[in-house]
Amino acid sequence: MRTRSASLHWAIKLAAAAVIGALIWHYWPVSTVESATTADGSQIKFRTQEDRIEIYADGAWSPFFVKGVNVGAALPGEDPGELPITKQKYLEWFRLISDMGANTIRIYTILPPWFYEALVEYNQKHPERPLYFIQGIWSPEEALIEKQDAYLEEIYVEFQGEISYAVGAVYGTAEIPERFGKAGGSYRANAAPYLLAWHIGTEWDPAMVRNTNELHKDNIGYQGTHISSKPEANPFENWLAEMLDHLAVQEAQHGWKHPLTFTNWVTTDPLSHPGEVLIEEDMASVDALHLSVHDWPAGYFAAYHAYPYYPDFFRLDESVRDVKDEDGEINTYRSYLRKLKEHHQGIPLMITEFGVPSSLGVAHLGNKNRNQGGHNETEQGQIDVSLLDDIHREGLAGAIVFSWQDEWFKRTWNTMAFEMPPARRKLWHNVLTNEQHFGLLAMLAGKEGVLTINGSGNDWEALDESEKQRLKGDYPGWKDIWVTHDEAYVYIKAELEQPFDPQREQLYIGADTIPGGNRHGKEFGGRTLDEGLETLVVLGNDQESEVRIASNYDFHKRLYGHQYGMLEVKPEEMKDDSGIFNPWKLAVGLELIPPDSKKYHPFEDVPAGKLARGTTDPSSPEFNSLAMWQLQGTTLELRIPWMLLGFTDPSSLHVMSYGKTAGAPLEAVETEGIRFVPWIVRDGQVIGLGRETGGAAPPEAPYRVSELPYYRWEPWDEVKYQERPKQSYYAMKAAFERLKE
Repeated sequence: MRTRSASLHWAIKLAAAAVIGALIWHYWPVSTVESATTADGSQIKFRTQEDRIEIYADGAWSPFFVKGVNVGAALPGEDPGELPITKQKYLEWFRLISDMGANTIRIYTILPPWFYEALVEYNQKHPERPLYFIQGIWSPEEALIEKQDAYLEEIYVEFQGEISYAVGAVYGTAEIPERFGKAGGSYRANAAPYLLAWHIGTEWDPAMVRNTNELHKDNIGYQGTHISSKPEANPFENWLAEMLDHLAVQEAQHGWKHPLTFTNWVTTDPLSHPGEVLIEEDMASVDALHLSVHDWPAGYFAAYHAYPYYPDFFRLDESVRDVKDEDGEINTYRSYLRKLKEHHQGIPLMITEFGVPSSLGVAHLGNKNRNQGGHNETEQGQIDVSLLDDIHREGLAGAIVFSWQDEWFKRTWNTMAFEMPPARRKLWHNVLTNEQHFGLLAMLAGKEGVLTINGSGNDWEALDESEKQRLKGDYPGWKDIWVTHDEAYVYIKAELEQPFDPQREQLYIGADTIPGGNRHGKEFGGRTLDEGLETLVVLGNDQESEVRIASNYDFHKRLYGHQYGMLEVKPEEMKDDSGIFNPWKLAVGLELIPPDSKKYHPFEDVPAGKLARGTTDPSSPEFNSLAMWQLQGTTLELRIPWMLLGFTDPSSLHVMSYGKTAGAPLEAVETEGIRFVPWIVRDGQVIGLGRETGGAAPPEAPYRVSELPYYRWEPWDEVKYQERPKQSYYAMKAAFERLKE
C-alpha cells in the first residue's frame, strides 16, 4: 500500500508541476511586459492618440512609428493553407526581421500554435527589443465575392467565429478544430502582451460593398458595447462595426484592450478620383470615420493597402499631380497620402501594405518608375525606401512593407492565363509573375547561388553528372554546350571557338518544344529548318539581347488580339511558319471602352523578354538580380526564364500549344523536352545551320532540327530552394535605422 501511495503522491506532484509550468508559460509574458492600467482595470500597451500610435514604456506614453513587414504563410512548393513554416523557421525570421530594424510584423490570419510560441520565446529572450505583431483576421473572401452580400448568415456566422478563434489563439486559450486550409490545434502561448493591434478583413470587393448596401438599406445605426456606426454609415460599414465590436467584447474578457482597425485599400477609399478610368475603382467607399469607439482606451485607426501603381489614376489623374519632391519631380503617391490623411483627421492613418517587386515581369505602370515589376533587387530597395519616406514625411502612423518572403504560389492578372495547370503554380518560380517577387527575403530556385552567372562557368564542375546534359552534335562556332535547369530557369553554359564581339556578332539559340513554329526567318540568313522554332534567344549588344517568340505561337497576341480584340493581328502573323519572331511582351493595361469605363483607354503592353548582361554574384559591385547572361572570353553563361521558352508548367513538362484554330482558347500540351538550335551571325554571315556541312547535305537542304538531341528532365512534385536577404533588405534596414520610432 505504501508503494501505491507513494506512486500516487508523485503522480499528483508531477501533474501539479505540469499545471504550474503551463500557467507560468501562459502568464509569464503578462508579468514581464510593461503596460498601463486603465480606469476599468484593463491593461493596454498601445493606444491611439490623435494622429499617432503610442506605446507605454518606462512608465510613460510616447509616440511609436510602426516600422513593419507583412509575413505570409507559404513556402516554395506549398500553399499558405498547408502551413509549412516551422517554429524554428519563424525564430530565424524573427531574428532577421529584428536585425533589419523593424519593430512590428503583420500576419493576415490565425497561424499555427507554434507561431505564437515562437514569438513569445523570441521576445522573452530579447526583452530590450521585442518584436510586436498585428493580428489579421481573414474574412470569408471567396464567399463575399461569390454571394455579394456580407449579411448572409453563413458569412456573418463564419466571420464572427473566426474572430473568436483569433482572440483565443492570441491569448493562448483556444482549441481550434482541424479545418481545411486553416490553422488549428491547442493554443497555450499567451502572445497578447506583444500584440500591437487587431486588423480584420481583406481588400473589399467594391461590387460586393455596393450590393450589400443596396440589399440592406435598413441595416444601419448599430450601437455596440465598444464600436458603433454613426448616422452617416452605410450598411456595409454598419456590418464592420458589428464585427469589430464582437472582437472588442471577446478581447475585453481577457483583461486587455488593443487598438482596432479593418483592412481597406485604394479601390474602396472614401476619396473621389476623377481621373480614374475604371468604374469599379470609384464604385463604393468604406470610411473608417463612419465608425465610433467608446469605452475602448486602446483606440481605433484607419489602415490601407496603398501601392504607387494601382489603380491607374496614380499616373492618369491630374488631381494627384499637385505635390512635387525636392527635386521638382511630381509625386502622385505622396499627393494621395496627403489627401487620405486630410480626410482621416482625428485618428491615426497607417499604410499596412506598400512596396514593389523585384521581378522581370511588369503588371502596372506607376509615376516615378514605381512600376509593379521590372526592377532588380537594388531598384526594389530604392523604391521601397522612397515609399517609406513618403509615408513618414506625410505624418502617417506607420508603414508595413509587403512582403517579408517571396511566395511562389501567387498569381498575376497578366500571366495567370499562361500558367497551366494552375494548381502546380507553386512548384515553379515564374520570373514574369511579379506577385511572386515582393519579398525582402528571396526564395531562390534550387540552382541559384549554386550556379552564378558571371561568365566563368567553373561552378558547373560542382554539379553532379545527373544534373546536367551535354548537347551532342556539331555546332560550328560552338565548341561545347551544356544544359541544366531548376524551378525558375533553364541554364546554358557554352564554349565558343573564339571570343565574342557584340559589335560584330550575335549569338542565336533557337528552342523547339512542339511541332510547328518558324522554319524560316530573317534571323536564319536564308537557311531553312525541317522543324520550326517556338522561341529564339538573341545575344548581342544591350539593345539586341532578348527572347523572341514565333508570331503564330505568341500567346500574348493570341490572347489580347484574337480573343479580346485589343491588339491588331495581321493575317500573315498567324500563319504556320510565318518567318516572323515577335518581341516577348506583357500587358500592363487593357483597352477600356465606355460604358464599361468612364472614358476610353488604349491597350498597353511592355517588353518582357529583354535579357540583361551582368552577374548574379551578390558579393560583386555589379550584382544584378535580373542578369540573365554573361560572357568572358569564350565562355557563355545564360539562364532563360521558363515562360519565355513557352512553358506553362515546367514541373509537368507542359508548354503552350498552337491551338486548333486562330482565336481558340489557350491550351497547354506536354512536351518531350527542348531541342536547342545554336548558331552565330558574324558581320552579317551565318555560321551554323548547316552552312559547314562538309558536303553531307546540299546548302539548300533544310537543317535537320528533328535529328538534334532533346534536353530532357523528369517531372517534379517537390522543390528545392534557398533563402537569401535581397539587396532591398539591406536598403530597408538602413532606412528603418534612421527613422525614429
